[in-house]
Amino acid sequence: MAAKARGEQHIGLLNGIAAYGMWGLVPLFWPLLQPAGAVEILAHRMVWSLAFVGIALVVMRRWAWAGELIRQPRKLGLITVAAAVITVNWGVYIWAVNSGHVVEASLGYFINPLVTIAMGVLILKERMRPLQWTAVGVAFAAVVVLTLGYGSPPWISLILAFSFATYGLVKKKVNIGGIESLAAETAIQFLPALGFLLWLGSSGKATFGTEGVGHMALLAATGVVTALPLVCFGAAAIRVPLSTLGLLQYLAPVFQFLLGILYFHEAMPPERWAGFALVWLALSLLTFDALRTARRAARTLRAETSAPRTTIATGTVSAARKADSIASGSLAADSDPVDAKP
Repeated sequence: MAAKARGEQHIGLLNGIAAYGMWGLVPLFWPLLQPAGAVEILAHRMVWSLAFVGIALVVMRRWAWAGELIRQPRKLGLITVAAAVITVNWGVYIWAVNSGHVVEASLGYFINPLVTIAMGVLILKERMRPLQWTAVGVAFAAVVVLTLGYGSPPWISLILAFSFATYGLVKKKVNIGGIESLAAETAIQFLPALGFLLWLGSSGKATFGTEGVGHMALLAATGVVTALPLVCFGAAAIRVPLSTLGLLQYLAPVFQFLLGILYFHEAMPPERWAGFALVWLALSLLTFDALRTARRAARTLRAETSAPRTTIATGTVSAARKADSIASGSLAADSDPVDAKP
């Protein structure tokens, strides 16, 4: 049994690395779609993602959730908000990559856990631990330094971070599976996206069908690029601890950052390095705090479950409540809305 469990965790870890690795390497894909513009690419991503996910749901025979969702107007409204927010996130990210702002885009996903925590305090009235306050303060200082370095606030990073954090907040309230959520959101996006593509074609401005079969195949592949990492993440999420997924989430912006510097040769003057260093310091504090809290919760759970039987039920509930507090930390903040990744 132990060997089987280790094997399952190994499979989960490989799937997690694959998911975040694909999200981290996706800046290599979007330039291949030029001369299509960012909005055309975005529209194709919406249309083909629905097609790909729809086929997956048919194969898995997972349709019961759709009828339940239609009968819940409030939840359907939240899905619509999520679709609108992720449209902004995807569109800005594609434009940023194809406009030479890969490093600034990676910054958005570095600071996203910090923005998520700040929104939890401001909107959900959650309580932050001292190290979390320190991390958010350091991140604010980083934004100030980067503003001075860029000559203006890093708008691309901030839009990506806040849109993704908002998306995560909405998704927590909706609470449906990743593939199902992507299907619902792209279903909402489908008609506007298809309408735009038809208009683009009728006006002679579309690149689909005019740049060769290879270009058409690449545009259609946007559905696979969107959904395949989600499938890998789903396989990882049921096999490895949430804390492990939380650590793996930093692979994506690290890969994006390295691509921006080493492959796209974007400029990194000293003040930008200083700003990024502050962001990494904030994330280190956040990660240390979350891991320490997780270890304490685990020790409490072990101690209370080894107590006399009369205290086990109460102790387990107490330990579970302590463990729940980890969900507001950086390790869990980004793991829920995975289908929003770039």
